[in-house]
Amino acid sequence: MTPNDREAKVKALIDKLCLTRELKRDEWVTLIRERTHGTAEYLFELARAVRIRYYGHDIYIRGLIEFTNYCRNDCYYCGIRKSNGNAQRYRLSKEEILSCCEHGYELGFRTFVLQGGEDGYFTDDRLCDIVSSIRTGFPDCAITLSVGERSPESYQRLYDAGADRYLLRHETYDCGHYGRLHPPQLSASHRRKCLWDLKKTGYQVGTGFMVGSPYQTPENLADDMMFLARLNPQMVGIGPFVPHHDTPFADAPGGTAELTVFMLGLIRLLLPRVLLPATTALGTIDPDGREKGILAGANVVMPNLSPAQVREKYLLYDNKICTGDEAAESLNSLKERMEKIGYHITVDRGDSLNI
Repeated sequence: MTPNDREAKVKALIDKLCLTRELKRDEWVTLIRERTHGTAEYLFELARAVRIRYYGHDIYIRGLIEFTNYCRNDCYYCGIRKSNGNAQRYRLSKEEILSCCEHGYELGFRTFVLQGGEDGYFTDDRLCDIVSSIRTGFPDCAITLSVGERSPESYQRLYDAGADRYLLRHETYDCGHYGRLHPPQLSASHRRKCLWDLKKTGYQVGTGFMVGSPYQTPENLADDMMFLARLNPQMVGIGPFVPHHDTPFADAPGGTAELTVFMLGLIRLLLPRVLLPATTALGTIDPDGREKGILAGANVVMPNLSPAQVREKYLLYDNKICTGDEAAESLNSLKERMEKIGYHITVDRGDSLNI
């Protein structure tokens, strides 16, 4: 098969995805493995059109509050893993979290994302108290939680306290691949069960996966895409794998912006109404990463609202950007960057249309 024939075949698969929102596993594999610069540009053009059809040129902002970097887990790729004795641990108090929300509200944020490691200190009682206080203080805002695997009862209590959304990346669908990235007590099947529990509870659910993680194959990514089709989440967060120096994968090659952005375009065609962030990790490995993500179909950015003194301690991976345009205080600069590529940041809860 000539290069032109291969490109035509990939473009035909992109057209099929756009039209039917469904591909077979071998078609996903071909699409990912045989991609070229030309097919990527073709994909992005279609993905932008779909994104504009449903969300216009609006970009939704989320205020990210990284409130604890304690974690009971020991995931092999993560800088805040339990066994990393070099991590500088911290927890934000309820008052500090509410102060972040107040500051964010003044800046124009209408969604707050509470993200942290799986920290046993934050029991259901403590976390529900924080969530209900945010709900009372900011009734017009959405509250998103990203605090890992919990019981169905815990998810229900947090939902009843006022949480609207929950982010839980499945990281990789394949059980064997998952096992090479995590200790034995964690499993891909339990991770997926938590996602179905969240959906059953009534949350707007977000999931996602790393791109370019160790041992990942195009077949793994195909399985991830087919899982997204079944779960039909309201949000999908993907980012490149970025190594951390205090983990077993310190010397592993990182994921690329090129493949990450390509996958963003595919997700936009698969789930046209999904909320799709241009993530911090993408901006970390490529100075124009967020812009490239937006131009591939993303419609969300998540500036950091955490107190300045803790931002550099929440290091899931090396060289994470947490100041400059990534900081909530630099919102005007971020607005200018988005306007240069024809998009505008909006003050809005930014709910998914995929409900």
